Amino acid sequence: MAITSANQLELLQTAEAVAREKMIDPGLVIEAMEESLARAAKSRYGAEMDIRVAIDRKTGRATFTRVRTVVEDDAVENYQAELTVAQAKQYLDDPKVGDEIVDEVPPVDLGRIAAQSAKQVILQKVREAERDRQYEEFKDRAGTIINGIVKREEYGNIIVDIGRGEAVLRRNEKIGRESYRPNDRIRCYIKDVRREARGPQVFLSRTDPQFMAELFKMEVPEIYDGIIEIKAVARDPGSRAKIGVISYDNSIDPVGACVGMRGSRVQAVVNELQGEKIDIIPWNEDQATFLVNALQPAEVAKVVIDEEAGKIEVVVPDEQLSLAIGRRGQNVRLASQLTGLDIDILTEEEESQRRQAEFAERTKLFVEALDLDEFFAQLLVSEGFTSLEEVAYIELDELLSIEGVDEGTAEELQARARDVIEEQNRKALENARALGVEDSLINFEGLTPQMIEALANDGVKTIEDFATCADWELAGGWTTVNGERVKDDGILEKFDVSLEEAQTLVMTARIQLGWVDPAELEADAEEGEETEEGAEA
Repeated sequence: MAITSANQLELLQTAEAVAREKMIDPGLVIEAMEESLARAAKSRYGAEMDIRVAIDRKTGRATFTRVRTVVEDDAVENYQAELTVAQAKQYLDDPKVGDEIVDEVPPVDLGRIAAQSAKQVILQKVREAERDRQYEEFKDRAGTIINGIVKREEYGNIIVDIGRGEAVLRRNEKIGRESYRPNDRIRCYIKDVRREARGPQVFLSRTDPQFMAELFKMEVPEIYDGIIEIKAVARDPGSRAKIGVISYDNSIDPVGACVGMRGSRVQAVVNELQGEKIDIIPWNEDQATFLVNALQPAEVAKVVIDEEAGKIEVVVPDEQLSLAIGRRGQNVRLASQLTGLDIDILTEEEESQRRQAEFAERTKLFVEALDLDEFFAQLLVSEGFTSLEEVAYIELDELLSIEGVDEGTAEELQARARDVIEEQNRKALENARALGVEDSLINFEGLTPQMIEALANDGVKTIEDFATCADWELAGGWTTVNGERVKDDGILEKFDVSLEEAQTLVMTARIQLGWVDPAELEADAEEGEETEEGAEA
């Protein structure tokens, strides 16, 4: 395969044919040819030479050149590709380090092995260009719907022809009862596009909640135009789903627009999802209101939100319990996914029993600790007092506002409460010291004796031990495991220490020990504020 005038034009024709077939730039094919010819020429002239090939894009003429670089006198390592400034003077008038001397060399005759090697280089470059083209094409389509044709099934995974490549619909991304045969048409959501060694991998899904959102966008023009927005989607694929929508035009009902005339719009989505039942719910910024809507068709009597724990408690009438929970917990599970909160459902009777138990427990505390009769203790509880600290350190006027309590009684109540608290603190410190707690922790500001005793029982006995604690270890928190929120108990959680308070205490201990520079903390805080302001702008 000598590069002669007879086959110069054939190079361009071959490059165009390959580029057209693979739908890539012909220039990439020609570059691959140049590299392959240069590699073959090196095997002929010597691997140490810097041989380059340039193919004219109009005539197809291949020019072979040898390139030598001018380097310092003591820096010559490859005499075939480098030369000194003195040696370069016979080629250039004023050579400088870094200059290149280019000499044309005769074209080479490619033997069978060299020709095969050149062919492999071209094929490899073409494959790489094709993969890059596929990745660039599909990476921007992630998060959209695509139509394809089923090619085959491999171990439960469906291989789908999507035009300029193949995609994979994994078996866990299929709706349960769906089955496909080769040449079936299929509509999927592009969940992810990854660049891998074997080429770009396109992963499809029919169970992703956003698949439903995109289907509604196709069926409801108001969503496509941005008049209606889908705020949240929760799905039990193939069975039931809930979708929260909001309208930015007061004249348009978001639920009605999504349902369509005689249910035509929602029915089109239902048909695509194999009969999946869809509840369309009006979105509301108020979490409690939105949750009441999300639990439909069940009626809700009361909602109590614990924002710090990320939990929500719903009280329903006794006869509505099974409806609120749904078959196998489906209704409450979807509502939980929609709101992003853990939901506990109680009947009115269960809530009443719990309130009575709390009332009895607090009454017993005041009876035993303050030596009160049951009636007076119940009076305190009914007025909202829950702990001895509240009684001991509340403003005296608060106690005087209780019917039947005069100034002398109020002062006696506070004196008894303070005596009990002081005795509890004394015993707590004794126990803590017996467990080996050092004075550095006992004298640390912000910790009560009961807190110090709890820390000691958990092995935290010095200020150094305390400074190594994480905020969630002290205040408790929630961790998501396999899609479910799991409670992490905190050492000081029973003392109502919040995450922010725990973080402040730990950071104060670290500053006292010299582990953290306060100036750096202030600088980090200012930088964070500037970043937030920039993002808002």
